[in-house]
Amino acid sequence: MGIALAREGSLLVEVERGSIERGSCATLAVSREWHISQARQEAIEMARSIGMSPTLSLHVGTAVSELATNLVWHSTSGGAITLCAVKEDGNEGIEVVAEDDGPGIPNVERALQEGFSSKGSLGGGLPGVRRFMEEFDITSVLNQGTRVLARKWKRWP
Repeated sequence: MGIALAREGSLLVEVERGSIERGSCATLAVSREWHISQARQEAIEMARSIGMSPTLSLHVGTAVSELATNLVWHSTSGGAITLCAVKEDGNEGIEVVAEDDGPGIPNVERALQEGFSSKGSLGGGLPGVRRFMEEFDITSVLNQGTRVLARKWKRWP
């Protein structure tokens, strides 16, 4: 058993977890714009392969697209996205980990606010990922990089 952050409405709450089993995984290097669509498509295909509905599959694909865009725009040399099929207590889902060794995020709390952007965009990327996925965690260290972990489940209580 462990503790994880999960979304309950608009709040992130801690939930007690069983053990998560990882199935097939794919790691994609993301450093160029065309890698964004490649990562999105791979995420959608993996979600469909475990039986996620078209809508949930698109949620996963959109979240991965946002994370991949951040790797291209904000890191110094790109990063990687790892997609894994996961199971917990009979439920299946997709785990997404986006990592880079870039400059880090100076203020994570601010970066998670709707409309905040350090690059002049609409500022919906990280807040959107948090909305689309049931579980979301971000760790960022200045001058060392950022790691985002998110999960989407076929069934959510």
